[in-house]
Amino acid sequence: MFPEMHHTGSDVLIKNQHLLNKKINTMAITYTWSVDSMSVMQTPNPDYVVIARWTCAGTDGVNEDESAGHCRFESQQEPNFIPYADLTEEIVMGWINEQLGATGIANVENNISDRIDFIVNPPVQPVIEPVPWS
Repeated sequence: MFPEMHHTGSDVLIKNQHLLNKKINTMAITYTWSVDSMSVMQTPNPDYVVIARWTCAGTDGVNEDESAGHCRFESQQEPNFIPYADLTEEIVMGWINEQLGATGIANVENNISDRIDFIVNPPVQPVIEPVPWS
């Protein structure tokens, strides 16, 4: 349910503390979602999934970052219960997709994008210089 997604940033204009314009071209980021583990209970059915832990990894081809989280399920699988052995990552990612929604997915990916951008374009920091007089 989560194919690799490509988001291309646009050119941005940043002014540093000396008011010199610096143009930075952001690169496309590829996001990969995966299910890392699941927790189950034995009711209402055997091996009933109640928690799925996920990871979203993003890379621009050079820099990478990831976010992890989990989704809880109470009755989402009923009445179409799927035995644990028959679950696939695609099925469970569908549950996660439904629970996070488009806004939740965008928030996770935007946070990763922001952290990669922070690596590529670290903020300008003031430098302490000794005073020019003796």
